[in-house]
Amino acid sequence: MVIVLGYDIGGANTKAAYVDIKNGRSPSVKVAVEYFPVWKEPDKLTRVLLTLKEQLNVGRLDAIAVTMTAELSDAYQTKREGVHKILDCVKVAFPTVPTFVLTTNATLISLESAENNPLVVAAANWAATGWLVAQCINDAVVVDVGSTSTSIIPIVNRHLAAQGKTDLDKLKFGELVYTGSLRTSVAAIVQSIPVKGSVVGVSSELFALSGDVHLLLGNIAEAEYTSETADGRGKTEPEGLARLSRVVCADTDMLNKQEIVLMAKYIYARQIRQIASGLKKTYTYTKTLSSGRVSVVVTGLGKDFLARKAAEQVGVDAIVDLNTLLPKQTVYATPVVGLALMAAAKLTGEPIVWKSQ
Repeated sequence: MVIVLGYDIGGANTKAAYVDIKNGRSPSVKVAVEYFPVWKEPDKLTRVLLTLKEQLNVGRLDAIAVTMTAELSDAYQTKREGVHKILDCVKVAFPTVPTFVLTTNATLISLESAENNPLVVAAANWAATGWLVAQCINDAVVVDVGSTSTSIIPIVNRHLAAQGKTDLDKLKFGELVYTGSLRTSVAAIVQSIPVKGSVVGVSSELFALSGDVHLLLGNIAEAEYTSETADGRGKTEPEGLARLSRVVCADTDMLNKQEIVLMAKYIYARQIRQIASGLKKTYTYTKTLSSGRVSVVVTGLGKDFLARKAAEQVGVDAIVDLNTLLPKQTVYATPVVGLALMAAAKLTGEPIVWKSQ
């Protein structure tokens, strides 16, 4: 039996995945998530890691596997500093457990090696997502829409074919689109909005988030709006309407519900277009490398209302919901599940296969 605990340490959310493989059987997978804006209290990360372990009721461990994007947070002066501080917290939480750290080359290295090469492990979680899907499909482009950003990952002949390794390069090639289901400022999606028959500019203040848009349109339920709101108030429809109205420097006395919902629909369409732009680049590139059909695999919180819609807009060979390939809990924490399974495969020396496949 092999037991691995994976961590995906993000700037706003830290996710953990527990993987238990017994005698070659299909792996047992459990996932836990904690909203933790690391920039507020970075020194409390150790506590968060241990809290997630307790939530998953983990006892004996054969290994820990870690990936991160939190090093980009402005809690740290540089990514190098961020990687070191994050790994320090991991060492305090698990001083005696063997620890692997994911690289942007989709390999697992020792914690000591990661400390000596911090930029190789910065923002590598997309590689675990790609690795996981590559176990199932020959040629594909994965679109993983999380709360904050969208990863677009090309796979050719069951290998990662990403043109970019760093966030900077991934932004350049369209493999990272900084728009997400919950935490994206509306002002980062649109610069103007039709209102009452006119097109008006928007305020660049942090008045409303993409979570408000999707809440008002019914794309997410109130319980799925797990991040903080822009004004710190609640996540009911009236509160969402009030926040979105402020984007055009108005309020709910000046704009009625129908007018604000029309704003939300316009913003939603533009966000789909943002993702479709990156997907089109990556999909076209992947098609040049593949001799067969290239599917788009959708995953993440926004898989249905953002990833799928973007794929439909681009026009692709096929759209595959990751739910149809892997256990349901994988969808909302794909990188960390992939990471934990990658570590388990490293320990067992055998590929991970679900019996249903």
